[in-house]
Amino acid sequence: MFTGIITDVGRITGVEHRGDLRLRIATAYDTASIDMGASIACSGVCLTVVDRGSDWFAVEVSAETLSRTAGDWSEGTPLNLERALRVGDELGGHIVTGHVDGVGVVTEVVPEGDSTRIVIEAPASLAPYIAAKGSVALDGISLTVNEVSDQPDGAVRFGLNVIPHTQQMTTWGGVAPGREVNIEIDVLARYLGRMEQLRRVV
Repeated sequence: MFTGIITDVGRITGVEHRGDLRLRIATAYDTASIDMGASIACSGVCLTVVDRGSDWFAVEVSAETLSRTAGDWSEGTPLNLERALRVGDELGGHIVTGHVDGVGVVTEVVPEGDSTRIVIEAPASLAPYIAAKGSVALDGISLTVNEVSDQPDGAVRFGLNVIPHTQQMTTWGGVAPGREVNIEIDVLARYLGRMEQLRRVV
């Protein structure tokens, strides 16, 4: 479990194509405190630590994960990082699992005061789970949806505001239209949707 509060921006410094994709990620974390097998969210994707050094850790990304997520998994790419939630930690964002539900696309980026208003288009499969004033994780960042606009083709566009602090502390400082983003819907919405689906069947 995670909270969607990014605590480091790492960078991919090595890529190996094995049975799975193995990534070496540079980090400011104290890697001596990272256990082998620990979970770290990398731009919203929960990955398992398989190796570590003095200032880096390594993870393996399966073909299944690559097929369901956005992002450039190549050398030099920055990643939003968050270590797993520990009992007693402050829940500053919302409950995030690190399981990506779909990929969205940035359609608008507009300055709004000191903040930036961003509009994301998400696929129709996620439309029922995105609500105004609800929570959503984008590239692992816990954010609040401001407004929702259903599209004629079933897709959904939703807007949110990103404050300067979030831009400075994450990979979203240079976000631009056309960028793909990992979307994780609120876990409660996920279960409510499943319950409603089963209720209609019965």
